[in-house]
Amino acid sequence: MSYDFELVCELPASPHAVFEAWLSSAGHSAMTGAKAKASNKVGAAYSAWDGYIVGRNLGLDPDQRIVQSWRTTEFAADDPDSTVTIELKPLGAGTRLTLRHVGVPDGQTSYEHGGWREFYFEPMQAYFARRPT
Repeated sequence: MSYDFELVCELPASPHAVFEAWLSSAGHSAMTGAKAKASNKVGAAYSAWDGYIVGRNLGLDPDQRIVQSWRTTEFAADDPDSTVTIELKPLGAGTRLTLRHVGVPDGQTSYEHGGWREFYFEPMQAYFARRPT
């Protein structure tokens, strides 16, 4: 069994800046504070948080949407990959980021209940707040 959830955050950066940072090894590493290997090509593999997260880019709509397969080292070997969809919408001078995480293995609620906020949203808010616009 698995479950799905949705989270929203606001970032002080344009959708373009968020999209570019998410899909860049240097940008993703800088905005989360942990080593990442990223690509802006559909089908390309990526890893984040020093290899804790791995997956592939499934779909990319520049400055609007990122769809990635997603699994962590905590997934059981027979757990299928989950899917993360990041939607980026302009919000004043910033971005409203809506994250949909689908197919999360049961019992792994930490992603919804703090993980995404603590390890992505909060570091991203700090990163974009200190970057020149």
